[in-house]
Amino acid sequence: MRRMICAFAAGSSLGGALAFVCAIVASAPTVSLAAAMRPVAAPAPAIVKPVRACDTLKSIDLTAIGGAGSRIDSAAEAKDGAIAVCAVEGALAPAVKFKVELPVSTWTRRYLQLGCGGLCGHVDINVGAADGCAPMDAGGFALATTDMGHEGMSGAFGRDPQARVDFAYRAVHVTAEAAKTLIRAYYGRAQTTSYFDGCSDGGREALIEAQRFPRDFNGIVAGAEAMNFQVQNSFYHGWQSVSNTGLDGKAILIAPRLAILHRSALAQCGADDGVVVDPLTCRVDPAKAQCAASAPDGGPDCLSAADVAAARRLYDGPRDAATGLRLTVGGPLPGSELNWAGVFVPGAADQPIFSTMIALDALKNMTFEINPPDDYTLKDLRFDTATFDLLRPRHPLFDATNPDLSAFARAGGKLIIWHGLADQHISPLNSIAYHQAVRRLMGEGAAQAFERLYLLPGVAHCGGGDGPSSIDLLTPMLNWVERGAAPDAIVADLPKPKANAAFGQPTGGGGPPGVAPANTQPTRARVIFPYPAVATYDGHGDPRQAASYARTAAKAALDLSGWAGADFYRPYAARQN
Repeated sequence: MRRMICAFAAGSSLGGALAFVCAIVASAPTVSLAAAMRPVAAPAPAIVKPVRACDTLKSIDLTAIGGAGSRIDSAAEAKDGAIAVCAVEGALAPAVKFKVELPVSTWTRRYLQLGCGGLCGHVDINVGAADGCAPMDAGGFALATTDMGHEGMSGAFGRDPQARVDFAYRAVHVTAEAAKTLIRAYYGRAQTTSYFDGCSDGGREALIEAQRFPRDFNGIVAGAEAMNFQVQNSFYHGWQSVSNTGLDGKAILIAPRLAILHRSALAQCGADDGVVVDPLTCRVDPAKAQCAASAPDGGPDCLSAADVAAARRLYDGPRDAATGLRLTVGGPLPGSELNWAGVFVPGAADQPIFSTMIALDALKNMTFEINPPDDYTLKDLRFDTATFDLLRPRHPLFDATNPDLSAFARAGGKLIIWHGLADQHISPLNSIAYHQAVRRLMGEGAAQAFERLYLLPGVAHCGGGDGPSSIDLLTPMLNWVERGAAPDAIVADLPKPKANAAFGQPTGGGGPPGVAPANTQPTRARVIFPYPAVATYDGHGDPRQAASYARTAAKAALDLSGWAGADFYRPYAARQN
């Protein structure tokens, strides 16, 4: 399904709208967030109609793109919501399945390709980070997506060299080429602009496109990117699992205890309206929520010593015992605690830990050049630099951390990165590290011309959580690419009844059965400035008013010098197989 989409009117000038926001903040305290978001209307692009019947697309030859055996399986008119589309499904050899939706009577010469989450393995057209976008609602985009070259969420495909390549980078590129071929055939002309939108692994796919295929897309929206794929699915989830597992093999910290830890974190970090606005400036001490010695096993409003020790490990992440080097960019940030439920904190001590399954699947099938034996467990995973170095050979294949976007910038490409600050699956520190690396390599001015990072307080992985997560980043991208209006402040709104589908990965409270969401509902919208600025509530005005927020001074830079993989954020030669 294609709904879950953008928040400004068709063809609106976001640059003008956001300049309006800034002017309001400075001079008109009575204007609400909703009014501040109101766009300036612009003429809609001309609609282009098809020049041939939908079912004739079955004869299109894709061999030149995917190789022998590539095919169109079906091409028939259908409905996507209220929009009539020519729905085309096919495969690019050897096993990259794709789907393309071509609007029958509403196309405005825009193409949007969508990423997928987890390890993909399914074809599902689902647009995110674009709630309420009029161009999308009106059916102005041709859409496409791919299963990344395999079926199902298991990482077993990683044992096949071609499947690894397809998942790493090839599938997104050949799908783009196939979709553009179908567009030209169906409408008799090419798209004028191309966009990519993805979160989680879809965010990794987005950055892969910018880094490896800089001319495929004019604008890319990358959310909560699994860019450090090698580290993420090995050391991050592996550590989160073993850190919350006792000597008896059972979970230590369980979901019903997270509310206690979360309340303590909010108190320690000076939370604003139930979310931590700037978690990078706060370090939580879980011991402040520990019970007195008279209640060693914990109580209804305090944590046991074992809970505290586990929580401290979960926040801190793994280090090499001999060198002190960190083995991940960072762990979950303060304010994310409720979202840990169902990921590395199960509902009960005897329930499985979802992070265990994530880590073992990758470690056994994808991470190392030589796969470990079938009886490998997380007890066999050593958290040291020697093991970290075993991740390096496939880093240039799977990872998307190369900050050299010079070719993308020369092609006129624009990049918006976004991340929930309460993300439980992928620490937002990864996105911050990449943002800094791009600007350090390319220079602040050059990077400012094509890249932005937005961090959403209280938002979990790809949506959900305690913060407002309904955002439109697609319309800002349209205006940046098509009108040269660079984005500034955006508004994160209250979630709509159709919650973000998390792009294939669970949000807070997701994961194994039996873990109910612990999140409360956000109570108001928020202004979000591009990183490193933070929108701070003044504590006095109406929190529903844009003028009640100020753009605060920049944070200190994130220091990666103590991370074993700091060189991952330097330019490298992409690996092809």
